Amino acid sequence: MTPDTIHLIQRNFGEVSNDILTSLIGGIVNEPIIFDVKSDLYPLAQTAEGIRMLTGQIDDKTTNHTFEAGIDFAYEPDLGAVQWLPGGARPVDGSVFYVDYRPIGASSPITDINVGSVARTLSEAVAREIATLYEQLNQTYRSGFVNSAEGAALDQVVAILGLKRKTGDFASGLVAFFRDPQVVGDVTIASGTRLTAQNGAVIFETTQQRTLQRGQARMDVPVRASVDHPGETGQVAAGDIDTQLRPLAGIARVSNTEPTVFGAPPETDAELRARARAELYKLGNATLPALDASVRDSFATLTEYWDPNAPIARRTAPGRVALLVESEPERFASLSAQVNNQRAAGIAATIVARYVFVTPRIVAKIAGGLNSDGKAKVAEEIIAAVQAFAEPLTTGDALEGGALLEAIKAVEDLDDAQIVDVQVARADATPTQSETVVDALTEFIVGGAPKEETALRAELNTLLFEVNTGAPTGRRIPDRSLLMNAEGSAPATDQDIEDAAFLVKAEVEGEPGWIVIDMDAADIALQEAGS
Repeated sequence: MTPDTIHLIQRNFGEVSNDILTSLIGGIVNEPIIFDVKSDLYPLAQTAEGIRMLTGQIDDKTTNHTFEAGIDFAYEPDLGAVQWLPGGARPVDGSVFYVDYRPIGASSPITDINVGSVARTLSEAVAREIATLYEQLNQTYRSGFVNSAEGAALDQVVAILGLKRKTGDFASGLVAFFRDPQVVGDVTIASGTRLTAQNGAVIFETTQQRTLQRGQARMDVPVRASVDHPGETGQVAAGDIDTQLRPLAGIARVSNTEPTVFGAPPETDAELRARARAELYKLGNATLPALDASVRDSFATLTEYWDPNAPIARRTAPGRVALLVESEPERFASLSAQVNNQRAAGIAATIVARYVFVTPRIVAKIAGGLNSDGKAKVAEEIIAAVQAFAEPLTTGDALEGGALLEAIKAVEDLDDAQIVDVQVARADATPTQSETVVDALTEFIVGGAPKEETALRAELNTLLFEVNTGAPTGRRIPDRSLLMNAEGSAPATDQDIEDAAFLVKAEVEGEPGWIVIDMDAADIALQEAGS
């Protein structure tokens, strides 16, 4: 298939019938003309009595759109040209449109092609068979791909991967996924997520992708026994499905509240396609597209990468790959788990995002009489208030000290609070610059001693193929320069911090970043009133 021939398997009855009738009366069929958005007028090869049909491509998917005379185009007999009209549909710039017309002076023994005539009746009968053949060819073409094959054809396509459609003989049921209280963002449970029952004796797979929304504590997801556990082996009691084969970040535990049963309908085309894609992901674990797909599945974007096969400036050591992603902090744990599930064994994947980590140190005054458990709860509520304050911030949004202090003081059981210090660090999301190839070669040529050929070749190979800039590590680098006064015009002083007249810039090496709160109970000093 090529861009010029793919439309041949998508021609409908009307187009085929018109082409045949146009040929019978001595007309020109499918004269190709390249469309240029800069021009509205397109002369035909011969002067025509009129345009019988004009077809072309109006978007990336529709290759045989029929344009309407008087709305999309008009024929200018004085110029012998097609005139595209303002406001009408037009072909894609650079694509080819096709014109059916009868030249002036054309002769043919067939003169009557009206409805009911012998010529038209025979032509339409032939056109129907040709159009049917086109559709059959198109169906055959679609049947060769996982995304478009259906029914028995899809069964044959996925058989290449060793997959077989599951029937009602495979036990099915619902499994509840419970949120980890430490993760507040959305958690996506992909189709094909594997779970175990009876201490790993039976394996189940989710059959649909579901998303545990923010604030949602649990979600029921349909599962079906894996291909290795057909029949009665897949029947398990309530509560038996209790383990994730690969723990999913954001999910604390799983459990089936009811036994699994037989009688479910056969696996649908959509479910079988999802299982086939999951199998293809496994086969492509070592590839960058597979890692990119896992990043996108976590609703993030891969912006840069470093790997051993990249150009010298982006090359890493063998067995290591680094990915710079754009992701909300709440999704990062799930994203990291997803990437590490997809990477090949023996490949170390470093996932990095432009995060600015903020640790406020707080002195809070509380009412007297609280026991140790009560004080611990107050500290947890302060941390939750700080995190809730920072959560709406998006990429590039600074954290304002005054508003943060107000959010802290709103915590119940607090008489007063003060921010006494702020620790700021940024993620290492920038390559470590080392000597370039030019630098290395210059030093080699200028200062190198004469060497025999084998040593010379070895050293040149090292210079040309092993010099690199180094990938980002993701480690935290303390950066006090991001802590500014309230106006953002100068570094914040200790007094600015105590007055909560400061802000923390969300910036990493000049690029917008995300604010991430990183604090625990040790960062909060609780003082009873009057002490």
